[in-house]
Amino acid sequence: MIETGRDIDAAIIGALGAVAPEVRPDALDPDRPFRDQIELDSVDFLGFVLGLEKRLSLKVPELDYPQLSTLGGCRVYLRTRMDS
Repeated sequence: MIETGRDIDAAIIGALGAVAPEVRPDALDPDRPFRDQIELDSVDFLGFVLGLEKRLSLKVPELDYPQLSTLGGCRVYLRTRMDS
């Protein structure tokens, strides 16, 4: 069960690592799009979103995908979704 921001961060990093194993979480700028920081094409991004859904047991509507394009955006979006 996801209970804290740390749990959400772990889910984000786990989902990113599954599609881009070269990612160094400590080097990610939370406000810069993932695509500008790591090699993440549209198929990888979809895999990332699906990984988040599985790890967090939630469904992300396709219209919300842009909110997941940065680490900071993921944190805000997922905290909001987990609190509701």
